[in-house]
Amino acid sequence: MGRFNMIRVGVLTSSRADFGIYLPLLKALQKDEEFNLELIVFGTHLSKFHGYTVEQIEREGFKIAKRVESLLLGDTPSAIASAYGLTALKFAEYWQENEQNFDVVFALGDRFEMAAAVDASIPFGIKIAHLHGGETTLGAIDNIYRHSISLASQWHFVAAKPFAKRLNQLLDDEKASIYNVGSLSLENLKNIDFLSLEEFENKWQIDLNIKTILVTVHPETVAYQKNLIYCEETIKALDQLANDFQIVITMPNADTAGMVFRKAFEALAQKKKTIKIIENFGTQSYFTCMKYAKLMVGNTSSGIVEAASFQKYVLNLGERQKDRLCGENVIHVPFNQDLIVKNALQYAAKVYNGENVYFKSNPSETIIQILKKEYASIS
Repeated sequence: MGRFNMIRVGVLTSSRADFGIYLPLLKALQKDEEFNLELIVFGTHLSKFHGYTVEQIEREGFKIAKRVESLLLGDTPSAIASAYGLTALKFAEYWQENEQNFDVVFALGDRFEMAAAVDASIPFGIKIAHLHGGETTLGAIDNIYRHSISLASQWHFVAAKPFAKRLNQLLDDEKASIYNVGSLSLENLKNIDFLSLEEFENKWQIDLNIKTILVTVHPETVAYQKNLIYCEETIKALDQLANDFQIVITMPNADTAGMVFRKAFEALAQKKKTIKIIENFGTQSYFTCMKYAKLMVGNTSSGIVEAASFQKYVLNLGERQKDRLCGENVIHVPFNQDLIVKNALQYAAKVYNGENVYFKSNPSETIIQILKKEYASIS
């Protein structure tokens, strides 16, 4: 296949989180002359409130085909539902104008706005390739959105064997194009030029020579009414741990009840000088912080997927990630002050020496070769 018969690839990216996971694949696609790559940017990327991370995409040198603004600042169920509807409406217009411009469009994960963009593509017959399908997070409505994206997709690149099995059950199609390629984010780790301790301190005014706990807590969006209680227990635990550790908190996603945690974290940081709040670290700084931290606390997928590669234990709070495949470094703890503190003191003193259950070598190259083969078969 020559360069004048390129595979036209679109990539849907709605947040700093999915862009960081996509990155090795994006770089590989950009370098390969058989692909024409364009990014479709929306969600929190375009929100000044969430760090305006579209600038990170531009700094990486990627071509942005379209910016779709549809995110509302509110975090009530009504606001989330309205943002979903607005995203679907705007993408209906976009797909109508561009349905002939892509041979395949990548979607990643389980965000509500990602599901809205994909669902709007269904009547136009857009071919979707889904990354990280088949996973389960029973404590988040993302579980529903993830399966919705899978049902609308033609190709499925999963991160582990159990997810391929679950997708087979979900799709009820023995001929479904499901491939276990491992986690892209782990490939990204080997390409990161980590900051030194001095560089990190100069950039963020945070000294990682101090014993540090990295905290990323998102609201639970299934039982969202309980988030006030969960937040209170988390704050009390962090307040206590801040007497012995430096606490670095990255702010939560634009999820239902996210402002509950945001306001509480900001108030706690005003109270305790050892608590630092970061809106958006970016990939390099976030994983540098993870590398030097003694422990992770929260309910984010990065604790489930990447932390084991840094030999870190993780306190996974609550049920947002319930039923997700986890390594032995993940310690499940309820939103309870005493249990959070007890386990944090215990596991911050330990180093994890086991495997990462999400690791496979070179997933981006595997995806590219599969895509070339698949495209050749339908050309």
